[in-house]
Amino acid sequence: MARIVTAESVTQGHPDKVADAISDAVLDAMLAQDAHSRTAVETLVANGVVVVTGEATTEAYVDITQVARDVITGIGYDDAARGLDGRYCGVLVALNNQSPDISQGVDDSWEVRHGVAADAYDRQGAGDQGIMFGFACDETESLMPTPIDMAHRLAERLAGVRRDGVLPYLRPDGKTQVSLEYEAPGRPVRLDTVIVSAQHDAGVDQDAMAADLLEHVVTPVVSRYAVSAEGMRLLVNPTGQFVVGGPLGDSGLTGRKIIADTYGGAAHHGGGAFSGKDPSKVDRSAAYALRWVAKTVVAAGLARRCEAQVAYAIGKARPVGLYIDTHHTGVVPDKQIRAAVESVFDLRPAAIIDALDLLRPIYGRTTCYGHFGRPDEVFTWENTDRAEALAAAVRG
Repeated sequence: MARIVTAESVTQGHPDKVADAISDAVLDAMLAQDAHSRTAVETLVANGVVVVTGEATTEAYVDITQVARDVITGIGYDDAARGLDGRYCGVLVALNNQSPDISQGVDDSWEVRHGVAADAYDRQGAGDQGIMFGFACDETESLMPTPIDMAHRLAERLAGVRRDGVLPYLRPDGKTQVSLEYEAPGRPVRLDTVIVSAQHDAGVDQDAMAADLLEHVVTPVVSRYAVSAEGMRLLVNPTGQFVVGGPLGDSGLTGRKIIADTYGGAAHHGGGAFSGKDPSKVDRSAAYALRWVAKTVVAAGLARRCEAQVAYAIGKARPVGLYIDTHHTGVVPDKQIRAAVESVFDLRPAAIIDALDLLRPIYGRTTCYGHFGRPDEVFTWENTDRAEALAAAVRG
């Protein structure tokens, strides 16, 4: 039976993404001076005020107020009429050091304290407990689910035609959503509905705007995908208009777009947000590593779909659980793939950080349009260079 699967994305000017961008910019600024900075930066943006809070332990000196202003104006919020003016908005900074109770477990892991550490990677404990997921499938070249991949590309294009002046009446805030009809799991066949909510100047004719967005945003993106657009329904600003937007129309908070950041609902999510967190936080680094694992499984031809799950105890280096689910698409039993994954991938936090080179100021580039499935060289977790080794390990 056919079913409809939906995913959404947002532009850089969405209030939650403004908050994410500030948190990641603060992280990057600290990592640029001190690669071992420990951060969990949370940002609130609302009603002309920015609050940057959370924790940061670092040797770096960062003008956080200026970082926030630069991010806001860089997105395009330089006029209060658009929702925020980064030049003059209030910025409140309230950061504490990382809790010493947490820090001691990261600095000296459970393995070290119990005398079972085998090598240097056993020294660093996980920065938190929790479960993280990674996912990949063969629906697209990026090995991402089609709905979230398409939604991100639409959001990118929407932002691009604003920045490039193709549609100069657009403002920074925007959202996209796509609904695809599937004839079977992993087989999208038809684009059912596209929704584009785009902030715009006052007085713009909505019908003319819909025609512009169809020509300059929707058609160029949709045409890249091997799905039918026959009978597609396009909804542009379904409320009637979208003049009041950005942090004036709604508050923004770090970590409120975790499904758009990952797989659009096609896979499970452990609940942890990414932005503002340094890689000692497994919420971020292990989620990146699990995407690396799942993508490698699919790239190696071991399955058409793969979801990987890992679990950690705070302060302990070695995971307390690893699970592989290929949704009945594996060429061998899932437990055999899991054993191969354990032999090819080291999922201790320090090993992940080393293998993926995560102590660099790269996180501002991950903030918007998804943390996965993008051909950016800093996205090391998108690499599939261990596919042959994994396939060999499965063969035994």
